[in-house]
Amino acid sequence: MRGVTSRRAVIALGGNAMTGPDGSATPAAQRAALAVAAEAVAAVVAAGVEVVLTHGNGPQVGNLLVKNEMAAAVVPPVPLDWCVAQTQATVGFTLADELDAALAARGLDRRTAALVTRTLVDADDPHFAAPSKPVGRYLPAAEAARFTALGQHWQDRGPRGWRRVVASPEPRSVVDAPAIATLVAAGFVVVCAGGGGVPVVDGAPLHGVEAVVDKDLTAALLARELGADTLVVATDVPHVVVGWGTDAARPLGRVTPAELRAHAAAGEFDGGSMGPKVEAALRFVEGGGTRAVVTSLDTIADAVTRDAVGTVLTAAQE
Repeated sequence: MRGVTSRRAVIALGGNAMTGPDGSATPAAQRAALAVAAEAVAAVVAAGVEVVLTHGNGPQVGNLLVKNEMAAAVVPPVPLDWCVAQTQATVGFTLADELDAALAARGLDRRTAALVTRTLVDADDPHFAAPSKPVGRYLPAAEAARFTALGQHWQDRGPRGWRRVVASPEPRSVVDAPAIATLVAAGFVVVCAGGGGVPVVDGAPLHGVEAVVDKDLTAALLARELGADTLVVATDVPHVVVGWGTDAARPLGRVTPAELRAHAAAGEFDGGSMGPKVEAALRFVEGGGTRAVVTSLDTIADAVTRDAVGTVLTAAQE
């Protein structure tokens, strides 16, 4: 198994790094899960790689939305971009604390910085006209109507009830990428762009919008903007699998963009789970990145430093 020389890696942590094994999102469960993630990231840093870390925030935003709903008669609900910013800060400082401890335990003289990060989207992105990204919990029709009256979009999802849907526009640039690059150059492990970044549109000044940007697509964009040579998308399985749920299921090892695009075009990947991860890997490599890996959290150190761990996407086979 060959070694891999990686100078700078962007690692996108999936939802399994944010909650307990049973999906619990209590503060204690979240901190314990982040401590495990920090150990894995510290192993990458110990290999001499500059690391920029992004993360999901679905359970955390979901909790804030429930608080919005329950307190709507007492305090005004805060907009979704505020929820993204708040969860970025909470997860960011907690992850920074755990990373500092994990790095110190390895004797590494490195520190961590967490940055609330904005992602630029187009105000005329077609997703704003047709919100489809479900967020938060299911509610009865009468309760959903209260929030529809506040300007939110809710859809009837059948027997489970109504659920809020929001726009998920394409990320165009990471506004704070220069600040992230400066921190990396100064020797920091940077936690940033949580939940895909706070979505903002051009204006005087920039201003937030009610939307959710896919975190993996933002990670791919950020990796290109930072000149990273490796993108690692950490999830809860060690490989991308084709034929999932069938007797013909098989994991993918090393693949080319053309091969992976063909599998995606054939409908192999669920748009709500593996699809965005595959698309992020493809965009990074097709956009000039050297190597993208989709794999499980516990193998990310090997994914950065070795050549046959996870689903490895490169521009050309050797």
